[in-house]
Amino acid sequence: MILSGCVDLDLNPKSAASSGNWYKSESQFEMSVLELYNFDYWWHGLYKAYGTFANDQETDDFSERDATLPQSNGTLSGTSDAVKSLWTRTYQAIAYSNAILANIKPAGSVISETKLKQYEAEARFVRACMYSTLISYFGDVPFSSELISIDEAFTMGRTNTATILNSIYDDYDFAATNLPKTYSNNEYYRATKGAALAMKTRIALYQGDWKTARDAAKACMDLNQYSLHSNYRDLFVSKTKDKDEVIFKIPMSVALGVSIGSNANLMLPRTAGGYAMYGMSWDLFCSYLCTDGLPIDESPLFNPQDPFRNRDPRLTMNTVEWGTEWLGYIFQPHPDSIKTLNVKTGQYVTNKDCKGEPSGTGLYSVFSALLWKKWIDETWTDDMKADPDFFIIRYADVLEMYAEAKIELKEIDQSVFDAMNMVRARAYGVDKSQTSKYPEINITDQSRLIKILKMERRMEFCTEGLRYMDLVRWKAAEVALNHASYGWYNAVLMKKIVNAGLWPLPEIPKIDENGIPDLTPIYEKGYYTLLGKWKFDPTKSYLYPIPSSEILINKNLTQNPGY
Repeated sequence: MILSGCVDLDLNPKSAASSGNWYKSESQFEMSVLELYNFDYWWHGLYKAYGTFANDQETDDFSERDATLPQSNGTLSGTSDAVKSLWTRTYQAIAYSNAILANIKPAGSVISETKLKQYEAEARFVRACMYSTLISYFGDVPFSSELISIDEAFTMGRTNTATILNSIYDDYDFAATNLPKTYSNNEYYRATKGAALAMKTRIALYQGDWKTARDAAKACMDLNQYSLHSNYRDLFVSKTKDKDEVIFKIPMSVALGVSIGSNANLMLPRTAGGYAMYGMSWDLFCSYLCTDGLPIDESPLFNPQDPFRNRDPRLTMNTVEWGTEWLGYIFQPHPDSIKTLNVKTGQYVTNKDCKGEPSGTGLYSVFSALLWKKWIDETWTDDMKADPDFFIIRYADVLEMYAEAKIELKEIDQSVFDAMNMVRARAYGVDKSQTSKYPEINITDQSRLIKILKMERRMEFCTEGLRYMDLVRWKAAEVALNHASYGWYNAVLMKKIVNAGLWPLPEIPKIDENGIPDLTPIYEKGYYTLLGKWKFDPTKSYLYPIPSSEILINKNLTQNPGY
């Protein structure tokens, strides 16, 4: 009963949970509220179960052999599954939220006021999150804070984004006032005061409301409830279950059937039994700074023939360094490494991830030769299933958003440096006060500092579903998502680069003001293969199209321009 719901823009769920025989006891309210944390409502922008990578697959961070998604190849339309799924799931969660809120007051005689306030705050928090997603992707959308009939839903027009944003702020403020800082009974998946402030920060930042973003982030920081986990790499593996940095998350569990499932093997090396279909892009790889804090096109420390050396530590925490042990084998995609070591047995075996492997198995290994490491550990290989928690927002993001808002407001002070240096120093495994052990950020020039912040966000948050919207709000998507994805799936091309002494990076790409490298010259000289062509039309693609089915059934609902 609780799992049933509406379809399309039906804001009144067709289930017993909205009928007269429900919402009569605390247990019934509890069941309804817990439905709001259903994983499906938070898995935005996708129509396949790709797991923890959220919508990063539609960005320049991701390499997927020769495949592209409609979001990145310019074919997104009102009939695309990604569009329909995103629209339906968010409105479904809104419908459940409104149903709970409509029944709060009548339940006052049987449930304590304290408990009802909590339920109301949770429902308003989720509703605010869902509307935040809708206006970020679609712009003006149909809006209702009350239960409405199906007939009414089919006649609703689009409400101005600014009006919806004000309602979102009201919901987050109510949630921040009435939700607890923590839950005593280990219910770490539920919304908290900090989660409301953090998510308010995010939507304010996305909408360019710097003052609101600054103030909400500062309020979250002042709760003194959160801290950065000591080890960046360990933060993302299933065993950690960190509670100090992760402000809001949706838990996963293989045992309970909520996991990445069989798709886990798509991220694993072929030698270890995976398919190695997904990997880090060379665009992202080249965006990682060197240990002097400079981009690779400015740093004297960067060597394109030894590109893992002298780089920000997060690079080798997020992708597998060549020649190192990974999931029981030495990972080495070099064309001459036909055999590789099985670390557990001490025996050499066929290297199925070698880009020059003569039997052809290496042909199907990840075409960028850059395997993902973030989120992954040995628990993924036992049954090819994985259950790292799905992070919605964590403290590092609040710190970076606070810094960004202050920079945009030209309020560049020590608090900005402290926030950014806390995140960077953690990557180096030190405290921000140990400035001799990491490249301290202390630049006061606004344009230079914004570039550093953009590169910091990319290094820190890859595969966490933030890259796409960062590019959209920075108006950088038309650059980052309007060229191509490059890599290799050709042994002859591999040998050409190796024989010329240019493996793996033939030259150093230029990095632009958004921290985006230009790899096109390398491709044009014949050193890369075209994996996929990205297309982003700035006249329309900064917004998703409204689902065509909604336009057909509602004469008052207009389509976004260009679709």
